Amino acid sequence: MEVVYEDNHIIIVNKAAGEIVQGDRTGDEPVVETLKKWIKEKYNKPGNVFCGVTHRIDRPTMGLVVFARTSKGLSRMNELFRRGEVHKTYWAIVKNRPPKPEDTITSYLTPVEQGNRTLVWPEPRPGAQKAVMSYQVIGSSERYCLLEVNLMTGRKHQIRAQLSSIGCPIRGDLKYGYERSNPEGGISLQSHRITFEHPVSHKIVDVTAPVPHIPLWKILAADAQQRQQQQGNAASL
Repeated sequence: MEVVYEDNHIIIVNKAAGEIVQGDRTGDEPVVETLKKWIKEKYNKPGNVFCGVTHRIDRPTMGLVVFARTSKGLSRMNELFRRGEVHKTYWAIVKNRPPKPEDTITSYLTPVEQGNRTLVWPEPRPGAQKAVMSYQVIGSSERYCLLEVNLMTGRKHQIRAQLSSIGCPIRGDLKYGYERSNPEGGISLQSHRITFEHPVSHKIVDVTAPVPHIPLWKILAADAQQRQQQQGNAASL
């Protein structure tokens, strides 16, 4: 866990793959408790420290998570999330090249308790929730593609399940069709950027996570940066 943004009302951390945001039946210490200890030590606070969870990302996913340092911050951030006014961008390393360099995927998802998975259907069916996301290929190597993903809905395992449904499982994601685990653990999915209007100051908060210190991530991120520069040069001609 690394703190990447902090003010009087909110705090944003860069969660490592394998960490849990909130406590679960495993009994492992969640990020919210680690963060309380961090705040208590940094500010030498007596007694209990307030730290509210505003949203979660899957345990094997890495990247940005927003917490609230005050009850006002928590209630107002919850309202921003409820209204869909928090914009999150994900990066995913996937096997295979998607059918199109960029596209919007609409499908219908059914969570399954057994195996903690989500099933994907191309058409509506009873009990299934509509799920919409867009992706764009922003980098590639011989075996992998780096996708930038934007969610229009927030469903359980949505990115993982929908990318697998188009033949592009996320690297390391055994649950959704990748053949082996990652040596570094977790899956190659990062909550990469988060943008919203601050719930108290009303200034724009725009935070980007650092590229993971993993060789493949560095290679694909460098290719994405080179492509972006080439596009910028072409546009200026």
